Amino acid sequence: MAFSIRRTSTVAVMMLAVVGVAGCNGGFNPVRDVATAVGAGPQTAATPDFVARSRPANLEYMPIGTSVPERPTPARTAEETKAAEAELDALRTRNEAAGAAAAEAGKTPPPEPIRLPPNSSANTSQQTRQKTNSNRRP
Repeated sequence: MAFSIRRTSTVAVMMLAVVGVAGCNGGFNPVRDVATAVGAGPQTAATPDFVARSRPANLEYMPIGTSVPERPTPARTAEETKAAEAELDALRTRNEAAGAAAAEAGKTPPPEPIRLPPNSSANTSQQTRQKTNSNRRP
């Protein structure tokens, strides 16, 4: 009797382990499959045409243990790298000089306001407004 209980519990534990390991597989989910078959689970939607056309049929991963394919463009030599660095340094120097010139140009004082000569008609209209405002009652 004790042997039967131990054997039954061992089989049950093994079945739980198999179900647990099967749950790690993304394509196999018995609970979801049963629920979907009954109509209570998530319904799978058809892949839209533009998605199906944009994805390749075969992903062609690089097999393990093969050498890396050659680069489409050769790597730069040390001289080419130094020439590119010198070109970038010259460009940076030119940009810094242009920035310093712009900063120097920005330091000029603003122009003085233009002083207009006194206009007799403007003074007359201003005096008229002052008289009108003083005659008003609060």
